[in-house]
Amino acid sequence: MMKLDILAIGAHPDDVELGCGATLAKEISKGKKVGILDLTRGELGTRGTAETRDQEAEDAAKAIGAIVRTNMEFSDGFIINDKWHQIEIIKMIRLYRPEIVICNAIDDRHIDHAKASKLVSEACFLSGLIKIDTKHEDVDDWQEPWRPKAVYHYIQWKDLQPDLVVDVTGFMDAKMKAVLCYKTQFFDAKSEEPETPISSKNFTESITYRARNLGRLIGTDHAEGFNTERYPAVDSLFDII
Repeated sequence: MMKLDILAIGAHPDDVELGCGATLAKEISKGKKVGILDLTRGELGTRGTAETRDQEAEDAAKAIGAIVRTNMEFSDGFIINDKWHQIEIIKMIRLYRPEIVICNAIDDRHIDHAKASKLVSEACFLSGLIKIDTKHEDVDDWQEPWRPKAVYHYIQWKDLQPDLVVDVTGFMDAKMKAVLCYKTQFFDAKSEEPETPISSKNFTESITYRARNLGRLIGTDHAEGFNTERYPAVDSLFDII
């Protein structure tokens, strides 16, 4: 099974694209291998269906350039941070052995987001323990322990204060192309489906103006923000833009 540089994880299809789509597009342009792991099919979403979300997620992965996308089919709205769910995620971390894991916001409006954030963070730690035995159905042998070097949390509905920001100038078009693959979820003047907090024109526009504002604060055109679980470190003061 292929080794990934980055495994981006979201509670729902579209979380990853909204939270860190431009960052992923930038790293992919540099030759990094990126995969996406969705924890649920978003089956409780007001608009669309689980089946339409499946197709939209596949289209979005192609648009952004991810080389693999998998859905864990956990229960939407009822994600639980327990041993069973942790073990299932550990299997995926050990399967793909990412250097970096990016996951949901540490605090957010949707209850699944913070729960998924904690679940993935703890699974990343546990995945490095040698006495936890796991076996993935696609591999015959027992899996070796693997702990990512870093876990980052993208920012979602709430405007959390980022610990670090990534200059994504030049990659917002790629992000928006992937985001708008979710045709049932976002603004469509012709849609007759019920309105939701993310289906307004204002929300769609906010994706760009939030990135533009973060970019303004660091002196670039666009940026995406992240929270970290340890101190960000640089080799030189001159590495900071």
